[in-house]
Amino acid sequence: MNLTDEQVLADTRRWIEKAVIGLNLCPFARAVYVKNQVRIVVSHARHLDAFLDELDAELTLLKDTPAEEVDTTLLVHPSLFPDFMVFNDFLNVVDDVVAEHGLEGVIQVASFHPQFQFEGVEADDISNATNRAPFPILHLLREDSVERAIESDAGDAEKIVDRNIATLRELGAEGWKRLLD
Repeated sequence: MNLTDEQVLADTRRWIEKAVIGLNLCPFARAVYVKNQVRIVVSHARHLDAFLDELDAELTLLKDTPAEEVDTTLLVHPSLFPDFMVFNDFLNVVDDVVAEHGLEGVIQVASFHPQFQFEGVEADDISNATNRAPFPILHLLREDSVERAIESDAGDAEKIVDRNIATLRELGAEGWKRLLD
C-alpha cells in the first residue's frame, strides 16, 4: 500500500493526539506538541543505509537546534520495516549511531512499531500497545526533557510505565482499536 506523506502524517498525529497525549502515555508530550516543538519526518529511504543517513541528519539537527524550536523528532518510515524483529534488531545499529555522534546521555531513542512486542510478553497482551504506533518510528528525545518529565511525574519512571499498562488494561484491545480508528 502506497501512502502519501499526508496520510502518514495524519495517522501519526492521530496516534499522538488520541493515544500518546489522550491517554497520557507520555507525560511531556502535550507541552511540546502544542508548542509545535515535535518534528515529524516521513522517510522515503529505500534501504537501511539511506535511512541511517536520515537518522544522521536528524541527530545533527537536534544537536544544533535549540529545544525551544525542536524538542523532539519522530522519524517515521511507513514501509521499510514490516517485520518487528528486523526493526528491533536494527535498534542496536541506531544506538551505535547515537554513540558515533557523541550523543550518548544527550539523545535517547524510543522505538514504536505496529507489532511491537516486549520480550517475554505474549503478542496479544495489551501492554505492548504502549509502544505500538501506526508505523515504525524512531523517537529521538533529548535526555534533559525526559528527566524533566520524570521529575514532574513524581520522579519515578516506573510509575509512568505501571500507569500506562493499567490504563491500557482498562481500555482493552477493542478500546485501543476504536481509539485509533
